[in-house]
Parts: sequence; structure tokens; C-alpha cells
Amino acid sequence: HIRIKKGDNMKINIKLDSNITDIEVVIKSPELSNDVIAIKDLVEKALASTQKIIFYKDDTEYFIPLSDILFFETDDNKVYAHSYDNFYEVKYKLYELESIIPFYYCRVSKSAIINLRAIYSLEKSFSGASTASFSKSKKTVHISRHYYKIVKEKLKEMR
Repeated sequence: HIRIKKGDNMKINIKLDSNITDIEVVIKSPELSNDVIAIKDLVEKALASTQKIIFYKDDTEYFIPLSDILFFETDDNKVYAHSYDNFYEVKYKLYELESIIPFYYCRVSKSAIINLRAIYSLEKSFSGASTASFSKSKKTVHISRHYYKIVKEKLKEMR
């Protein structure tokens, strides 16, 4: 057993059992609160993030770790995944990707989802929008005014 005490009202218990083959998550709570729903949603998203996405370029399929993808963006009704030095087509819409990619990705505009872990800098403009840059890449992503605050909050949570 591994026990982790989280504040006065929450405990996390992890029980390792070599006799089972599947992960089972049990949430015990006196009521179905917003916190319980948020925990359930996070667990579902974490488990969904193990889903593999196939990336395409020309006639070749690529199997790239999601952590290597800087951002996803739409262009001419297609969705592209950008790595540090390349880009690939994916067969999902952005809204579909949001439900299967890990928590460290965040929508930053109507046409882009960004890997928050890959951000090197945020440059804010006078209009309230901003631009995200990545280390080891010249690529940048526009972050709309509407999403800027959300991105900043998620970055704080992760650091």
C-alpha cells in the first residue's frame, strides 16, 4: 500500500496487486460534488491519453510520442501536428483531439491546441493576444485573447 495524505479532506491510496491485469480506480465520497466530478474527468483523460495517435506524411504512417508534439493546428480543413522540426497530418478534428490527448495540452485558439510542457516563452501583445515560442524550434503559435488567461492558469498549475 502507498498512502498519500492530501489536505484534511482527501486521501489517496494506491494498492499494488500483481494478480490483477487491469487498473481499477475507486473514488469514495459522501456525495457527488464538483471535486469528485473533476477527479473523475482527470482520471478519464489521463487514461485516454494512452491512446495512440497515428501521424501521416505523404504515404507514410508515423508513431510519435505525444510528448514530442508541440502543437496541433487546423489549416484548409485538415489538422496538422507539429514537432520541433516537422509536421504531420492527423485524422482527427481538434475537438476530438481534446478528449484523447494528455492534460498538458490546452486549446489556445479556435484553430490550435498547444503542448504546455513545450512552451519556452509567452510574448504578450498590446491587443491582449500572445505568441508562444518553443525551445529548439523556430515555430510559434498565436494564443487568442480569450484563451490567454486559461493558458496562464494551466501553466501555473503545472509549474
